[in-house]
Amino acid sequence: MNNKQHIDHDYSLEAIPQGARKEFFSMLMVMLGFAFFSGSMLAGGNIGTQLSFGDFAKAVILGNILLCIYTGLLSYMAGATGLSTHLLARYSFGEKGSYLVSFLVSITQVGWFGVGVAMFAIPVAKVTGLNVWLLIIVAGLLMTATAYFGMKSLTILSIIAVPAIAILGSTSAGKAIVDAGGLTELIALNSNGSSMSMNVALAAVVGTFISGGTLTPDFTRFSKNKKTAVSTTVIAFLIGNSLMLAFGAIGAMATGKADISEVMFTQGLIIPAVIILGLNIWTTNDNALYGSGLGFSNITKQPKNRMVIFNGILGTCLSMILYSNFMTWLSMLNSFIPAAGAILIADFFLVKRGKYADFKTTKFKAINPIAIIAWAAGVAGAYLIPGITPVNSVLTAVVTYVILTKVFVKKTVENNQKVEA
Repeated sequence: MNNKQHIDHDYSLEAIPQGARKEFFSMLMVMLGFAFFSGSMLAGGNIGTQLSFGDFAKAVILGNILLCIYTGLLSYMAGATGLSTHLLARYSFGEKGSYLVSFLVSITQVGWFGVGVAMFAIPVAKVTGLNVWLLIIVAGLLMTATAYFGMKSLTILSIIAVPAIAILGSTSAGKAIVDAGGLTELIALNSNGSSMSMNVALAAVVGTFISGGTLTPDFTRFSKNKKTAVSTTVIAFLIGNSLMLAFGAIGAMATGKADISEVMFTQGLIIPAVIILGLNIWTTNDNALYGSGLGFSNITKQPKNRMVIFNGILGTCLSMILYSNFMTWLSMLNSFIPAAGAILIADFFLVKRGKYADFKTTKFKAINPIAIIAWAAGVAGAYLIPGITPVNSVLTAVVTYVILTKVFVKKTVENNQKVEA
């Protein structure tokens, strides 16, 4: 029996080419379009100006390895079941308990959409002299419109945007190295030590995609098998996110400006930056609206496309606030999101041993209080335990969930035995 369930019918599998190579390529393009996000350039700029070159490289490599483990496990689950994040959450959190996961990841994706809209509108306003709010409104509406049409639009946009942003980022980074007098001179500019701790830097790297990473099942559930789901996700995050962070950091190290649009303005690349960064932001924002639409649809039972429109409008309205508080936004994501994904992973791999009952015939609890308690413990662990915030959150949530589940099951068995006696 085919265990791939694909309960959500909003996006047809026919949108993804079904030949093995075509399917892998199309899924990889979608995931790279997701991971090649200009927001990661902004994060890279903020981190790069506060770390030595060596510490930055360590933070990027280690942070993205952590992201790959987290997203790879979630993608495996999607490839095995054909279920989105929101439907997978019903097994661990319960039907109504899954609303917590849906709300957390969806509202943060709406926020990322807003950050992306502002990142596009601000440099365009500098070049054209147009009102920035007018540009935010127009860009937000256009991005929302394409997200409405689903996976086929995402695939087409990604195939164009991924190589374009790779070329632009490489050009900017190369120019920054040349302007600094070579790679050795660039490294020397940031050789006086780091003003950001490694724990904070790792948390920031993970925070760039911990929210989107939790939603990877929404996309990889369309994969033909687990191998494609996991491999495309790992490649996208390890290569894509690392490159974007590096592009942002190199320019920031050379110019002292953390904002990638300001870096490219200084380098005389503002026109191609407006075009290519805009296209890049567009692909990631469409992914964000797609994922958030599924999440709020799970909560409200409204059609997903209707929620896509609502979320696009909401993100557009919040764009400047979120853009102006970017690092605070990343810190919040590191505290609230990882614990939710960790519980999904713990339930599937550690409690259910990699097998879920058929979704259509499973009668879910309304709320699983153990999952809620474990999530709250994970959030508390992020704030209270010294170290890397998202890692502390994940480990605390996993340990709490597994222990409480085993204790609860043991008590249930004991109570049933007493009744039978």
